[in-house]
Amino acid sequence: MRLLTKLPWMAAALAAGPAFAQEATTEAAPAEAVVEVVSNISAGDTAWMLTSTLLVLFMILPGLALFYGGLVRSKNMLSVLMQCTVITSLVMVIYVLYGYSMSFGGGEGAYWGGLSKMFLAGVTAESESGTIPELVFVAFQMTFACITPALIVGGFAERIKFRAVVLFVILWVTIVYFPIAHMAWDAAGLYFNWGAYDFAGGTVVHINAGIAALVGSIMVGPRIGYRKDVMAPHSMTLTMVGASVLWVGWFGFNAGSALGANGLAGLAMMNTLVATAGAVVAWALLEAMLRGKASMLGAASGMVAGLVAVTPAAGFVGPVGAICLGVIASACCYFFVQVVKEKFGYDDSLDVFGVHGIGGIAGAVLTGVFASTALGGGGYPEGVTMAGQVVIQCKAIGVTILWCGVVSAILYKLVDLIVGLRVAPETEREGLDLAVHGERAYAH
Repeated sequence: MRLLTKLPWMAAALAAGPAFAQEATTEAAPAEAVVEVVSNISAGDTAWMLTSTLLVLFMILPGLALFYGGLVRSKNMLSVLMQCTVITSLVMVIYVLYGYSMSFGGGEGAYWGGLSKMFLAGVTAESESGTIPELVFVAFQMTFACITPALIVGGFAERIKFRAVVLFVILWVTIVYFPIAHMAWDAAGLYFNWGAYDFAGGTVVHINAGIAALVGSIMVGPRIGYRKDVMAPHSMTLTMVGASVLWVGWFGFNAGSALGANGLAGLAMMNTLVATAGAVVAWALLEAMLRGKASMLGAASGMVAGLVAVTPAAGFVGPVGAICLGVIASACCYFFVQVVKEKFGYDDSLDVFGVHGIGGIAGAVLTGVFASTALGGGGYPEGVTMAGQVVIQCKAIGVTILWCGVVSAILYKLVDLIVGLRVAPETEREGLDLAVHGERAYAH
């Protein structure tokens, strides 16, 4: 995505070029002559980006909602679906009001895009972003902003107040997500100018969400009965359906980040296929060797781990490198979920940090490795070595972790002071579906 970040000045220059040539070669053009406006819009690119936008929305609703819903206990199924639905709708409204401007508003600051495009000022059906309408670019980026906070809720599922989720999301996307998106993907952004590789959201989406989920899981505290009672997923069938929808939708996420129907999108699509396949195989093999049985939960976890890891790398590495990246990242995520989480005892309910956080970190670092032309990647900028690119990747990762971790902790505390974070013990025992939303997922 950083290769084709929205550059309105480029579209203006391209449009101005032919008009200038026409003026130079026309003698004594009458004052009333109509000057033809040359558009840079590509119908093919636009069609693909419309499709990609819908694919990313499909990842959230129903993909992520079903994936998370199947992993919780049946008494909390609807609470997860409700949180995903409301977060998506809420962030869409916020993005139009000021989120797009803060992320891609044209400001020259390294940390945010300014407020010049609040309420989508100046964004019309005729305005362009590269080879697609600017409104399509806005919609595509909006879906990324929607899925990131929706991922976070898996860290404290089954015990948080609904109003706390709503308030936290409003604050978090404003102070954490929009600035990080600007830094990574806007031409004036901090990471962008460092030369950090983040094709579709390793830092912006996955590390961001993973760190916020980890901080939230600790500050909200463990579920009642955690590590004592059975808290197995209530429907692995729904989880598998949700994971599969995520994989399909991820082609919009990654291949769509080429911002056009081109060879780069094809590379991202191939890498998304094979990195995920490698990750699934790796997780299943690890389970079979270390636990004696390969589980469906493990396969679904490996699937998401591979998708997460290839996100920053999709347009920079080759297919063989993508497979290796998926295998390595899957092993890292497995280790954190099975060993580190168990050792420290934090209740990251749906392993958001273990899969998205660790997978995002591993993927971002390995992008710097497998981008090497010697390993089949697209190479580095002139004068940058593999070690140098890895250092750049680590700088972007470090800033994201620090900013997200500190600010998220402050926001959780603020929300706790205003509305409280956690439901009452009796509400948690009854289940959030009935106690908070007045509904049951299943009639029986």
